[in-house]
This record gives sequence, structure tokens and C-alpha cells, in this order.
Amino acid sequence: MFKLFINPKNTKGHINPELQGHFSEHLGRCIYEGIYVGENSDIPNVNGMRKDVVEALKEMKIPVLRWPGGCFADEYHWKDGIGPKEGRKKMINTHWGGVLEDNSFGTDEFMELVRQLGCKSYINGNVGSGTVQEMSEWVEYMTFEGVSPMADMRKKNGHEEAYKVDYFGVGNENWGCGGNMNPDYYGNLYRRYQTYIRNYNPENRINKICCGANAGDYEWTDVVMKTCFKNAEHFHGFMNGLSLHYYTVPNDWMHKGSATEFNEEDWYQTLNKTLFMEELINRHTAIMDKYDKDHKVGLMVDEWGTWYDVEPGTNPGFLYQQNTVRDALVAGINLNIFNKHCDRVKMANIAQLVNVLQSVILTEGSKMVKTPTYHVFNMYKAHQDNELVDSFIESEKVGTEKNKVPNLSESVSVDKDGKLHITVCNLSCTDAYDVETLIADKKISNVTGEIVTGTMNAHNTFDAPDTVHTESFDAEITADGLKFNIPACSVLHLTVE
Repeated sequence: MFKLFINPKNTKGHINPELQGHFSEHLGRCIYEGIYVGENSDIPNVNGMRKDVVEALKEMKIPVLRWPGGCFADEYHWKDGIGPKEGRKKMINTHWGGVLEDNSFGTDEFMELVRQLGCKSYINGNVGSGTVQEMSEWVEYMTFEGVSPMADMRKKNGHEEAYKVDYFGVGNENWGCGGNMNPDYYGNLYRRYQTYIRNYNPENRINKICCGANAGDYEWTDVVMKTCFKNAEHFHGFMNGLSLHYYTVPNDWMHKGSATEFNEEDWYQTLNKTLFMEELINRHTAIMDKYDKDHKVGLMVDEWGTWYDVEPGTNPGFLYQQNTVRDALVAGINLNIFNKHCDRVKMANIAQLVNVLQSVILTEGSKMVKTPTYHVFNMYKAHQDNELVDSFIESEKVGTEKNKVPNLSESVSVDKDGKLHITVCNLSCTDAYDVETLIADKKISNVTGEIVTGTMNAHNTFDAPDTVHTESFDAEITADGLKFNIPACSVLHLTVE
């Protein structure tokens, strides 16, 4: 019997809905076919956006969407993607697959998608191959209400009212595909570029996001923070967030491993690698604390998730992979980690939304399937906008001789109505566990549960779309809290009243 201790009276921080954010890039079939099919498509759509995909994402309560990249962002010139579609420039997507990009999905289409989803917008600007003027004019095009060349251009394109831009990223992976820059060089560029991301509308305060580190590059974080803080007396508003990218790759970048054909060793190696996210957050937070002890700058994990070999027979530049119960565990583990570090982590964006890497949705023509990762996000939406409460779960190491992981992971929050939301992951691929939950100073009147579980390789296909799905789950109310048995390979959500 493992004990889970919860103290609902001790709140530890606010869980931003944005911790469950998503990422969409002009990569493979994420935008085209996955989200956008065009107004003349036989696939049901509203202004070109797939109705089935939009409805599924709204059900999941998608809080924020990042676009247009990714590596694509630093070769994207926004003026190529506005105005009449027949006049938009065509280009080759040199980063992803060498396919034709016709720019039929641009700024106005993205803002239409955000409107339909009812989520916040996160635009990623071009520092690698773009200019300060280009970035400044993009912000003006999107957010300026008055008379100006860019505002007039937006109105001419049929959009009288200015858009709301919630987050703006100043470049992407500028240590790599975004320009191969040194941290001090980028830090000074950031200072310059962010100056021209103006808040034209006092009701639209744009959160500026600085390009942060690749995984464990702690020097990047230190140098960029030091460069940006130097002589910045009024730093709050100068930078609202610092990004972090970390992908869970089971083996190595040359031989990542199959998304569906794996054994127990691969299972535990993948979970072991995904747990590294906690160390990354702790160490980057410690560096940020040297310059920002009040945590005014959020750590934005705006690219994360599993990265496997592409599915056999697909374009290797499209990064299309299947999604199993193993990915459900990766999602639950990371979302628990983000919750428990919500004092510093203010946004996270899993890569990517549809048909790319650890996506929540797969499409094939008119067919759509929700992945195991989708079902986990759909459960965890109960944590959005809640207060994190103090919790601790007993655990033991399980796995193989090479890869040991804790058998259980958890996070707990309380919503505005006083309901507790408990999420627990069982990382064992063979064993179920009895868990006794001890809740301080709370008399329980009702508990409901839902679970995502299955054999470790189980996944959903277009022929069998419901192999992995959310099921109801029963827990027993006791004098001190709850008792339940969590199956192997499971992600569980309990609502306690």
C-alpha cells in the first residue's frame, strides 16, 4: 500500500491554463490537411478549418496555440501570407520535407483559427532571417487600431478590428536553426528586437518571450539572463518569459526508436528520459533566480514531447508518428511536473498539435482519431486555472537494471468550487498498486474518477479509433480520505468533493 498525502489548506501556486498549451508549425501535415483544408474542401470546415479537429480541441479546452514555428518561424516572412491567396508567394519549405509552401495559411487564417478555438495566441517572430522592421510591422498589422500603413493593410484584407496577441516569441532556437548564435549575441539582439514589440492597445499587453536554452544548456540561460538584465532598470515587461526546449528521445537522435514497436526496456528508458524534465526545470530555475528572484519571468517550455522514428513509408521530413499508452504516460508525467513547478513554469506547449510528433490528433483525409495523449489532456483540463495544493506520494523504484523510475507520479489542485483534482500516473508496465489517500481537514461527500489505461503498445488507428479511451474509475471513500487500485500503464484523474 502506497500513501498519498494531501493538505488542501496549503496552496503552493497558481496553475496557468497555458501549462496545457500546444504548438503548430508549418511542418508535414500539421497545418495543411491537419487543421486547414481550405474553404472549398469536401471535408466539413468553417472558413477552411476542419470542423472535427476544432470541435475536439475545444472539448479539450486548448488554452493557447503557438505558431508558425519552430524552425519554420525564422525563415517565415509574414507578408508572404496575407492578402488574396492567388497573389501569395510560393516557396519551398527547406526545413521540413522540401515541399511547396503556398502560404495559403497565414496571419489572418491563424487568428481565425484562434477565434474558433477560443484560445490565446502565441506568435513566434523571425529573428534568424528577419529584420527589426519586419517584426515591428507584424505587431502593428495585428494589434494597431488607428491609422497606419500596416493597420490599413489589415483592413484592406478584410479585418477591420485589431487582433489580440497574447504572447510573442522573439525568435526560435536561435542557438541552432534560428541563426546559430552565441548567447551574448542573441541576448543583445533580444534587447533590440523586443523594444519594437509595442503595446498599441492598453487592453492588449503582449507577453514577450525570449529564446531560452536547448535542454541542459545552462550557460545559455545564464548569459542571456545576465545580458538582458544588465542596465535594465525596469525589467518587468522587458521579458515576460524565457523558453526551454526538451524532447524525450528514447535512444539517440540517429536511431530514435519506433513509436509502436518497443519492449519493456524501451518503455522504462523513455519514461526515465522524460523525467529529466524535472531536473531541467530545477536547474534553469536556479539560474533564473539569480536575476529574477521574484519569479516575474516565466519559464516557458514551449516545445516538449516524444520524438520517435517516423512511421514506415512516410516522408521523413514530416515527423509523422503514432501515439501509444507510453505517450499517455509521458504526457501525464510532464503535466504533473509542470503543475508542481507552477511558481516558475507559466506555459508549456507540446509538439505538435496534429499529425506531427506527440500530437493529440491524427488525420487521414476525412478521418480523424484522438490519440492517447489527447485523452490525457482532456482529463487534465480539470487542473486549468486551479491552485496547486501540497501533496506527496510514496513511491518505489521500478524498471530494468539499466533504467529505474519511480512507480508513481502525482499532482493535486483545488478549483474555485473547492473540489480537489488528483492526477496519478502508474509508470509500471506490469504492476498495479493499492494507494491510500490521506486528505487533511476534509470530509469527503463524493468522488468520481476517470482513467486512461491499456497495454503499453496500445494505440488508436483509423480502423480502430477507440482502442485507448477514457473510462470511468471507482475509488473508495474512507474515514481519512480514499483508497483505490491503479492499474499498470495508467493515468488517473479523481475529483473529490
